[in-house]
Amino acid sequence: MNGRPILCSSLNNKLMGIQLSFQLLVTTITAVLVITTLFMSREIKQEIRKKPELSSLSSCNFFSGKWVFDNQSRPFYNGSNCSFISFLDDGMACESYGREDLNYLYWKWQPHDCDLPRFNATAMLEKLRNKRLVYVGDSVNRNQWVSMVCMLESSIHTHLKHVHYNGSLVTLKAIEYNATIDFYWAPLLVESNCDDAWHHRVKNRVLRVNSIEKHARFWEDADVLVYNSYLWWRLDLTILWGSFGSTDAKYEQLGMLRTYELGLKTWADWLDSHVNRTKTRVFFVSMSPTHSRGEEWGKAEGENCYNETQPISNAEYWGSESDPGMMRLVEAAIKKLNEKSGVKADLLNITQLSEYRKEAHPSIYRKHWDPLTEEQLASPSSYADCTHWCLPGVPDIWNHFLYVYLLYL
Repeated sequence: MNGRPILCSSLNNKLMGIQLSFQLLVTTITAVLVITTLFMSREIKQEIRKKPELSSLSSCNFFSGKWVFDNQSRPFYNGSNCSFISFLDDGMACESYGREDLNYLYWKWQPHDCDLPRFNATAMLEKLRNKRLVYVGDSVNRNQWVSMVCMLESSIHTHLKHVHYNGSLVTLKAIEYNATIDFYWAPLLVESNCDDAWHHRVKNRVLRVNSIEKHARFWEDADVLVYNSYLWWRLDLTILWGSFGSTDAKYEQLGMLRTYELGLKTWADWLDSHVNRTKTRVFFVSMSPTHSRGEEWGKAEGENCYNETQPISNAEYWGSESDPGMMRLVEAAIKKLNEKSGVKADLLNITQLSEYRKEAHPSIYRKHWDPLTEEQLASPSSYADCTHWCLPGVPDIWNHFLYVYLLYL
């Protein structure tokens, strides 16, 4: 009986000690997290300020340089660990589909005039905190979007990300940063009969060259807009004056360049009327080259990117499938937006540097949506994809440019 108060007192002391220890542990963990967050934030800011100097970047032509083999700092991410490569588009997971030559992973773009700042995924996410980045365009633009989310994924906790589909719009939400990274399918930017993200293989392509609102309402509130639109204009297009299904609609063919010019004007006019000039940055990614004509780099006629393992070394190489006239139209539209409309727009001129990378396409190492015929199997180059890009790969450098513009320029 006399020992019970002593026992209770001892037990209470132990419980209080455990409680104090737990509170101390929680306080310590909280303090460590706060200090770590502050340190990382300060480290990121120091990284951005430290290197390189703003003056050297502002005078640098990022798009003139050479590819340098670098198996130390490349690739930016492990493709087999990125859930988006296989989950969203099997045309990019080249290694998973049997590609054994992996040298394409280890080429680094080196500008002649400067060094690009190191890509920092956490810094990019901080830049996108409370913002919305939207990629708008075709499957090559989706290629670039998947590249970006793979570059960022390792810095997003698994339980703090969310993917959502809404028709032509695919959304990745990085919850911790309240950052949204979207892709929106609009291969011609303006309204067309190819606008269904999953069923767009149509024989005769028709577009309403002066109509963009159907699409633009999905990206109107974006803080960063990254457009591309090229390959879908390369086939015969018919302009529809009027509405789809209208009995009094008129049809006209004006040729590729004139049609492209009209489409770009509609796009630029929408930006002029709707973009918040104090908030939104606009980027247009230039033509992504294809490598379907092997004779242009020394192969036999009829050959293409199949079995290619090295980049093109000729610095003057320019493939015939990249149209300089279309490039000039984009440059003129960007210049007008900047000088006359006051819209902050930049051209990501990825064409020349991507021209060199004939070995970086999926080729036959991809998912085949239609069964291969005996004739195709006998000639692998006949079904090689020389349009899209393996990931990790060339689109990563396009996003590296975007990173530099957003954080430094």
